Amino acid sequence: MSDKKSAASKTAGAAAKKVADAAGKLADEVIGGGDVVPGVPAPKPPSLEEPTDPTGPLPPKPDQKGATPFSPTGAESADTEDAARQQGELLTTAQGARLSDTDHSQKAGRRGPTLLQDHHLREKITHFDHERIPERVVHARGAGAHGVFEANGAAASVCRAGLFAEGTQTEVFVRFSTVLGSRGSADSVRDTRGFATKFYSEEGTWDLVGNNIPVFFIQDAIKFPDVIHAGKPHPDREIPQAQSAHDTFWDFVSLHTEGQAHAMWNMSDRGIPRSYRMMEGFGVHTFRLINAAGETNLVKFHWKPHLGVHSLVWEEAQIAAGMDPDLHRRDLADAIEAGAFPKWDLGIQVFPDTVDSDGVSEMFHGIDLLDPTKFVPEELAPVQVIGTMTLNANPKNYFAETEQIAFHPGHLVPGIDVTNDPLLQGRLFSYLDTQISRLGGPNFGQLPINRPHAPVNDMLRDGMHQTADHVGVAPYKPNSLDGGCPFLAGADDGALVEVAQHIADAQVVRDAPATFDDHYSQATLFYNSMTEVEKEHIAGAYTFELGKCYEENIKTRQVEQLARIDHDLAVTVATGLGLPAPAKVPTAEVVTSPALSQIGREWPSDGRLIGILVTEASDVAAVKALEQAVFDDDMVPLVIAPTGGTLGGSDADDAETVTVSRTYRTQRSIEFDALVVVDLPADANTDVLISEMFRHKKAIASLAPVDQLVDFGLTADTPGVVVVDEAAGVLPALKPLLATHRAWDRPDPARI
Repeated sequence: MSDKKSAASKTAGAAAKKVADAAGKLADEVIGGGDVVPGVPAPKPPSLEEPTDPTGPLPPKPDQKGATPFSPTGAESADTEDAARQQGELLTTAQGARLSDTDHSQKAGRRGPTLLQDHHLREKITHFDHERIPERVVHARGAGAHGVFEANGAAASVCRAGLFAEGTQTEVFVRFSTVLGSRGSADSVRDTRGFATKFYSEEGTWDLVGNNIPVFFIQDAIKFPDVIHAGKPHPDREIPQAQSAHDTFWDFVSLHTEGQAHAMWNMSDRGIPRSYRMMEGFGVHTFRLINAAGETNLVKFHWKPHLGVHSLVWEEAQIAAGMDPDLHRRDLADAIEAGAFPKWDLGIQVFPDTVDSDGVSEMFHGIDLLDPTKFVPEELAPVQVIGTMTLNANPKNYFAETEQIAFHPGHLVPGIDVTNDPLLQGRLFSYLDTQISRLGGPNFGQLPINRPHAPVNDMLRDGMHQTADHVGVAPYKPNSLDGGCPFLAGADDGALVEVAQHIADAQVVRDAPATFDDHYSQATLFYNSMTEVEKEHIAGAYTFELGKCYEENIKTRQVEQLARIDHDLAVTVATGLGLPAPAKVPTAEVVTSPALSQIGREWPSDGRLIGILVTEASDVAAVKALEQAVFDDDMVPLVIAPTGGTLGGSDADDAETVTVSRTYRTQRSIEFDALVVVDLPADANTDVLISEMFRHKKAIASLAPVDQLVDFGLTADTPGVVVVDEAAGVLPALKPLLATHRAWDRPDPARI
């Protein structure tokens, strides 16, 4: 090593040590030094209330160090390590202009459309949209399938879109996803799920881009970077992955209280679906439909699964994350491969496009339809079914189809228009911006999975990844060199014409309507509509999530928020966290909505997975007959045996055989909707299987003598357990149990 290089190395090392020593000294001053429990999210404990006194950025924690400063070309830099951190006490634009508001986008009046001139909105969202390449910033982990939507004609009176004409079949591609996790995260995490559908209509492509929860955390798109930054893994450690059970998420939600309603849905069983096939979908926003006469109505879109809305119990979700992190994408693909095609009815809630008695538009029974944190109970506006979607084919290539598909809420067809919902308005900008970044340029629509099934003559030219071979010399209008082509659509050509809306004279403001201020009543409505079992699950979810937070003030703050929703819930959670019970405060007087509960109705058993537990000594003919009976009832049998291969004679023999789907070592209870015990093995793995099926309240049928099941807590009188004498009696006894998904009246083992 040369003397010059050695000196440079020493100088850099000394600088790094100086920075590290300074950071360590400040950390000792802030934290107090000494032994601390690992997991502190920040170098300084947060206050209970939102801080109001400006302060500069806090230093890194003592265990953290950045790269030693060098220039891009490898030269020593005189800059210290903290020179690259954010600077100053006040929030600014990327160019250093100080900001007074980052919660509201500029609008033409408090209820008007968002303005394109809002540089802070565009800069903030644009930067956020470009944070990840090439993985989606949100909804990175997805599963997709092809299918068809068939309209029943019921929407014709409110919408002129051709895809809603009676008997019309439209090809679709659906992508389901989790929101927070990376592409490598688990399917069974507690999270909101995306439910995005691309309709390849003859009038153009329509994208219905929604979630499995009808409300969202925020009311204005300008807050989207904030809620996702809060929910994503902590930026220093990149943990926890695909979870909201951490300090930054609950710090945000407990302060930005409009997120309480969505948090309540997430903490319910809706946050851990049993399967994508058993998951509702919602368009979230209010849209405006136009019929053939030019009349308008407001609507909310709903997807209703034919199999009902079901969820995992918490232990199943944990088991799945380890045993089968691909549970949901596997379940979807396997069901389609088995011919158990998932189906959903598409429905709409219809609202008059008028003004209320106070002269305010987009209101219904006191609910502001422009507020994406609110939903309309089905008891107030029934969901009218307008067609059925069937997913009938898996993708051939995950990347080419599921990963490269590009959705956008601005992809509309004649008869469907947007409203001034400030979250939707921001999405109309954000999605296009994101696709350009994620898919490398403006021609992402030319990827095979994104190509419209309608003629395209857009005059758009060139750009990265241009795969079309355009002809002509005049990609502009008006022109004569190309004979005037393309021409504008006339009144009879099905043109996409936006609805003319009156906007009252107003000032440009950063504000929201007063009706957006209610952040608690719908969370109370949702909680009060749950059964006692579901309320227990919600309390358990909050207790777990907040129990994972390090800072007691964040836990206390969120418990105080729960007291504004339901005091008993807050007390239960506080007790579980070892915190004092919060003071009782007034809560909203609400009616309940039975439609919100997942328990109390019966559903088809189509496509359910039935585990058939056998031993080497089991009657092969009886097992084969049972397997065939399950197939005949449109369900899927999975035979569980000591080893793989076949049960019975070898393939070369004429003797009857049964193919083994799972071995004792490769099975786990999370796969099965019900279990049939043909014979009881003496095996620790199957003991776990039966115990878990029992704890998770799943249906169990036994051909084995009931006295063999006593050690598992099962008797002939246990709810959800049937003991039959012969294989022919299994399915008639099981199907009524499958209809309710679980035996909710079965006592928990600890209470027996």
